[in-house]
Amino acid sequence: MIEIFDGAMGTMLQAGGLKAGACPELMNIEAPEVVKKIHRAYIEAGATIIETNTFGASSLKLAHYGLENRVHELNFAAVKIAKEAAQSQAKVAGSIGPTGKFISPLGDLDFDDAYNIFREQALALAEAGADFLIIETCIDIQEMRAALLAAKDVCNLPIICQLSYSEDGRTVTGTDPQSAAVILDAMGASIIGVNCSLGPEQLVPVVKILAENCRVPVSVQPNAGMPYLEDGKTKFPMDAKTFGSWGIKLVEAGASYLGGCCGTTPEHIRELANVVKKLIPNPSSLVPTLMLATRSKTVNIDKNLPTVLIGERINPTGRKKLAAEIREGSLLGVKKDALNQVKAGAKILDVNMGVGGINQPEMMAEAVKEIARITDAPLAIDTGDAEALEAGLKNFPGRALINSVSFEPDRIKNFLPLAKRYGAAILILPLTEKGVPKTSAERVAVAKKIIDAAKAHGLDDGDFLLDALVMTISADKNACLEVLNTLKLYREQFGLPTTMGLSNISFGLPNRPLINSTFFAMCLAAGLDAPIMNPYDESMQNVLKSAAALLGKDPNGLNFSREQGLGNREQKNIIALPTLDAIKIAVQEGDKDEIPALIKKAVDENFSADEITERALTAAMNELGEDFGSGKIFLPQVLLSAETMRLAFDELKKILPAQETKTHGTFVIATVKGDVHDLGKNIVGALISNSGFKLIDLGKDVDSAEIVRAAIENDADIVGLCALMTTTMIQIDKVIADLHAAGCAAKVMVGGAALTQEYADSAGADAYAKDGVEAVRLAKNLIGE
Repeated sequence: MIEIFDGAMGTMLQAGGLKAGACPELMNIEAPEVVKKIHRAYIEAGATIIETNTFGASSLKLAHYGLENRVHELNFAAVKIAKEAAQSQAKVAGSIGPTGKFISPLGDLDFDDAYNIFREQALALAEAGADFLIIETCIDIQEMRAALLAAKDVCNLPIICQLSYSEDGRTVTGTDPQSAAVILDAMGASIIGVNCSLGPEQLVPVVKILAENCRVPVSVQPNAGMPYLEDGKTKFPMDAKTFGSWGIKLVEAGASYLGGCCGTTPEHIRELANVVKKLIPNPSSLVPTLMLATRSKTVNIDKNLPTVLIGERINPTGRKKLAAEIREGSLLGVKKDALNQVKAGAKILDVNMGVGGINQPEMMAEAVKEIARITDAPLAIDTGDAEALEAGLKNFPGRALINSVSFEPDRIKNFLPLAKRYGAAILILPLTEKGVPKTSAERVAVAKKIIDAAKAHGLDDGDFLLDALVMTISADKNACLEVLNTLKLYREQFGLPTTMGLSNISFGLPNRPLINSTFFAMCLAAGLDAPIMNPYDESMQNVLKSAAALLGKDPNGLNFSREQGLGNREQKNIIALPTLDAIKIAVQEGDKDEIPALIKKAVDENFSADEITERALTAAMNELGEDFGSGKIFLPQVLLSAETMRLAFDELKKILPAQETKTHGTFVIATVKGDVHDLGKNIVGALISNSGFKLIDLGKDVDSAEIVRAAIENDADIVGLCALMTTTMIQIDKVIADLHAAGCAAKVMVGGAALTQEYADSAGADAYAKDGVEAVRLAKNLIGE
């Protein structure tokens, strides 16, 4: 059955008397009849689900208006109004919008604080009688994870999760639809979808990818095209009939819940409902397979796909230096291993913080956050400590693998609920309290018990990776044969992907590399899908590549032919490079640990502050900008590099206080009057500041007169104006006009989710920046660099 959402609320509230800069949610108390009338208009147009007027009714967003203590009251009133309007004609979805902040380490909002903010609002909406909860317009998958956890903890209502995507098909923080689907489906979202930012034409491929990668219904709420300015008013180009006609393609792509966002009206919803009401949605045809995901990438492990290498190096066992670093609270070696293993071909990284005398949950959380910032590899959280496991799963912005779950009471009791809660997959290790099953038949029997227990906790076939359990042949002459037979039985009885740590087979024997590589080849032929190994080992890598060609996973041996011999890919020491090149690489990789020593080295080699800035720091950010523009890297990596660059600037100032590093100019930035959204502004501000501009951030909801005053008093070279809401875009025109009237010579740059180049041109702006990286490039152009 096709369900129809309503359309835009903000513009309808404005038409009903909401003043610029006022709190929309306060109308639930002060003008309930206006809100109710809007709901009725959408229901009469054919909406079967209406959303409450609570998009910004969390304590964090309400604090801007001094209303943070009225969360329960405003949300409760909104549901009451919607239920009265709906009667028996429509269901009510309690709307929950984003916090407007990034969760650590991208921002300063703690995951648990975000969880509590969402929990408070979700509880109020559920207690008031909402039929659904809809978490919408999120651009950060980690924020969505916090909100989904909170919503699931307070109610059993269906929960709709909708992210917003940019024209490149990713969220601002780099999440693609496939990864979003994998993560949210595993965590238990009832419906997964997309809303805002784009029109229906651009969202058809997004819907298609979502539908192909999740088992739940897919929702979509497009804008009525991209806004433009006409006679001083914000308008949307797509009329109701055209908007409605796109409903057919959206349903064909896989959507079964459809509605509208910015620029849509009851007439748009009427046309959409009329077009799709008789259509039959396509049921999900997804076959459960093991998929792990990061914020920006999905890795699929399956017998019909290329072998997936799990890097084993982030483990202090037997590595005294790494263990000592972790004990001292340093993650320098961990981060280097993470980067270098990925460069060497690892697709998944095993992370173990098993060092005595440390707070393992705290260290696991920090390690996971840092690794997730610098690589796009999914993580296997390797620990026997339930608290450390939860810390890792919570702080990983994706779908992780738990290494491991054995058939031991504590593991079954403590690990399986965590796997279900955080949507993690599990590595099944066929151990029992009695120890290691000796034969393949016994291992299969234990694995079956673990699978049954996992399914009893709500896990499914797409959640399992089976370990064949490698013992040493020096102690058991049949150890290799039992592993090979276990792989064969796993494939026959379960059809699930397999893994194992390889090196234990040769323990106590001479020429271990030869034994290991021969064993590896035999296991690959027997059905090994995801070996846990040292990716720096050239002999093992050569076996992996040649076996891929021989087993048909590298058709015609093309990859094998292209790249012969990997060489030793172990950690590259950037200190050995020419110093300015080393600084550039450190900035690009976000290596804040190395930067102070490298800056000092450059100064000792008599490089001037300007030489270091231009030839290393600026050069690094220029290359990063190109990579960002081409989709090779995403916002989290850019922000980390910008932080590293700022650290380099600070270090230069400490060492060479007399050689003041050149600043590019003064940049005044603000979100315009009536707009309380400042996340995009904060991203731009961070990148501008870290790129050598003097930044003056006036904050959000800033009056035109204040922006003009600040620009003149600070002799600004550039004024940056941000507007997210279509209802506040016209403030940009006013500020530009006021700047010109005051004789301010500053160039004006504008940006925001709802803005376009055409809108910027019509408003008289000097530049339009679609993102923070573009803003830095344009800012330098505007001042003639």
